[in-house]
Amino acid sequence: MLIHDAIALFIEGYFSTCKRSDKTKAAYTTDLAQFRLRFNEDRDLDSIRADELEEWARALTDEGYAAVSVRRKFASLKVFFGYWVRKGVVASSPLWRIRLDLAREQKLPRNIPLADATRLLQAAWVRMSSERCNTKVQRDAPFLASRNLAALEILFATGMRVGELVSLRLSDWNEDEQSIHVKGKGGRHRLAFLTDQRSLAALAEYLPRRRKVLCGHESLFVNLAGGPLSTQGVARVLTGLAAEAGITMRLTPHMVRHTVATLLLRNGADIRVVQEVLGHSSIAMTQRYTHVSKEHLRETLQMRHPSHHMAIDRQAGAHSL
Repeated sequence: MLIHDAIALFIEGYFSTCKRSDKTKAAYTTDLAQFRLRFNEDRDLDSIRADELEEWARALTDEGYAAVSVRRKFASLKVFFGYWVRKGVVASSPLWRIRLDLAREQKLPRNIPLADATRLLQAAWVRMSSERCNTKVQRDAPFLASRNLAALEILFATGMRVGELVSLRLSDWNEDEQSIHVKGKGGRHRLAFLTDQRSLAALAEYLPRRRKVLCGHESLFVNLAGGPLSTQGVARVLTGLAAEAGITMRLTPHMVRHTVATLLLRNGADIRVVQEVLGHSSIAMTQRYTHVSKEHLRETLQMRHPSHHMAIDRQAGAHSL
């Protein structure tokens, strides 16, 4: 089978039987398109050799691709070749005969300082209050202010991914339980709870306005055109509110998620609970945040430990021994 036929049939067949997100499908499509360009689309799939794939990995690294990106591309290839091994098209996968020795990047998640997070939320509430009271503003302004406030409060209350936020439907909100049904990565579902009065008040402010929007779909968060709010739209909201709050750091929605995780651990939440809140498939993913909390623990001990406040003359003590 030729490479270009194998890729087209794989995309059609694999994603029709395996439940994967559109984002995952797009990533596989991109990775396999690069593979096709590298190895000539008219070449037989079973002619691909392990040493050629190793050379491609080195070339990607030389071109400046991060180790995590190279690993992802080869993970896509592993699934791709495994699919055709199961179909009997190729006898074995060339990836079984290679090992990628790529150093894992230990990047700590970037957080929003607590003072900046407080100012950000305050800016959203101030905007909501001013638009509610000002009768001269455009008709759309109160809707946008309430939508932005509700989106931001839900992100901070639940730590959900921005993609999960924009995928929420009106029916996902359970008012009796004060919970949100979240459809997470890999088809995993979980409940996110709004446990503070502020986020509940923000959602209560927004929902009546949203239900007046007749747009032919059930997305919880919508844009002014009536379509579902995009992840880029949420990012722009965050940037605008940060500017109003006088925050110079570049903020992203994912930083809100990191901040929630860090603060939960810092305030004593069990790591298994944090794993469930964030929707991590593995506890190892949640453990990344313990590094940040360890730094906080060290700083707290340095400032608060009794030994730093005991006026002991160590030199005098040494003479008495």
